Amino acid sequence: MIVDVSQKILIVGLGLLGGSYARALKRFGFHISAITKEQSSIDYALREGLIDEGSTELDAKIIGSADLVIFALYPHVFVEWIEQNQNLLKSGAIITDVTGVKRSIVYKIQDILRDDVEFIAAHPMAGREVSGVENSTDKIFQGANYIVTPTNKNTDEAINTCLELGKLLGFSNVTTLSPEEHDEMIGFLSQLTHCIAITLMTCNDKEDMEKFTGDSFRDLTRIARINDQMWSELFVANKDALLEQMDLFIDKFNELKNMLQAEDIVGMRKMMRHSTERRALFDKK
Repeated sequence: MIVDVSQKILIVGLGLLGGSYARALKRFGFHISAITKEQSSIDYALREGLIDEGSTELDAKIIGSADLVIFALYPHVFVEWIEQNQNLLKSGAIITDVTGVKRSIVYKIQDILRDDVEFIAAHPMAGREVSGVENSTDKIFQGANYIVTPTNKNTDEAINTCLELGKLLGFSNVTTLSPEEHDEMIGFLSQLTHCIAITLMTCNDKEDMEKFTGDSFRDLTRIARINDQMWSELFVANKDALLEQMDLFIDKFNELKNMLQAEDIVGMRKMMRHSTERRALFDKK
């Protein structure tokens, strides 16, 4: 199935990412529907023209008419939804997700899913420090990366559909990784950085520090304003990969600490130059 505007798209979970998907895809004229918990989210999305229809109930008509279903749910909720409600999905439907971990859910869902429905996993590397559909914006996809994580159970058609979806959403870089490669990479690039921000924000509780800080501290701790329910679940789901990355960070931090203790200016400057060279590779083009 190649994505075209005649196909109906259902978003399950109309929060920040689900709402941003709806906002981006509506520009192309797709029929967008949504299933989510809060009626206020449905009301907002209808009022703003992000969706054509929506419900807080498991509406069989809405779910059963969707050609492409995008799940924007916490990992365990996503698995539970498929276990309990996959009978409502249309035969031939393709489903995808926005989940930040893959090994713990991709194989599980593919094993329990009906043979006439296909799950192709994806991870939009985009977000904000706020939540809710009212904060959605398709601008978060600009300059961002989108990762598709196929397995040997996925067809070329589904993989290409998911890759095309990423391009339609406006991601600058659309690529593929295995679920294992994804989780190793995300353990470093996303989860470890959140761990560092959390630790930095909580290691010194001296009062009134916010009155004296500069932009460097604000920039480094931007992601410390965190959804504790979601991120604690993601950390545990990727525990082995994240612990490995934390050990690498601790070793390198201790290396810098030891150089400082020894007043090893040459060593510190060498590490700083390497840092500067590496950082240039991550600038958005």
